[in-house]
Amino acid sequence: RARLGSTAKSPRWVIAYKFPAEVKPTKLLGISLHVGKSGIITPVAELEPVTLAGTVVRRASLYNFEDLERKDLRVGDTVEVQKAGEIIPQVLGFVSAKRPKGLRRFKMPDACPVCLGAVHKDADGAYLRCLNLACPAQVKERLVYYASRGAMDIENLGPAIVEQLVEKGLVRDPADLYDLKLDQLVELERMAEKSAQNLIDGIAASKKRPLHKLLTGLGIR
Repeated sequence: RARLGSTAKSPRWVIAYKFPAEVKPTKLLGISLHVGKSGIITPVAELEPVTLAGTVVRRASLYNFEDLERKDLRVGDTVEVQKAGEIIPQVLGFVSAKRPKGLRRFKMPDACPVCLGAVHKDADGAYLRCLNLACPAQVKERLVYYASRGAMDIENLGPAIVEQLVEKGLVRDPADLYDLKLDQLVELERMAEKSAQNLIDGIAASKKRPLHKLLTGLGIR
């Protein structure tokens, strides 16, 4: 070991081998559409449950519509699935020998699946975006991101609470969080007075975060 030594990046005296990822077939039951915080519409594979690397996989991101078209995936296909890095579910492709006749190609949406607003494909990329900044799906995702640990780190403000705040019209952007009152929060589902006060306190505490946390939370493209 001493004689073999090391390069600038790694030791010469040890080699790491990776096991090949476990690949299993399953049925593509449907393709749903997810709208992210910046309006990106992502196709998501809805799969017949399959066990991979110790967990049951039911969904897998298809990344973008160019990738979906390149792989030529169609609802009803038998597809091969693996976990990239043993973590992220990934659809590798379809099994051609098992494709039933008459399956149709998935049509790229011409409107946002949530707000029905206009969509546009990035001129310099593969992403299709909803252009409506007031789209409820975008608003929810932006708020969840704003409250996340890497951004403003607002305790007790998770996706379930954000969904209720947006649906009841109490919050439309991060600034609205700072106007919330205790009596508004206690009316939400599963929100007692103590948990409502904890959320008010968490929002107040976020005012002391440094500037770079705020800029991160705003998620400006």
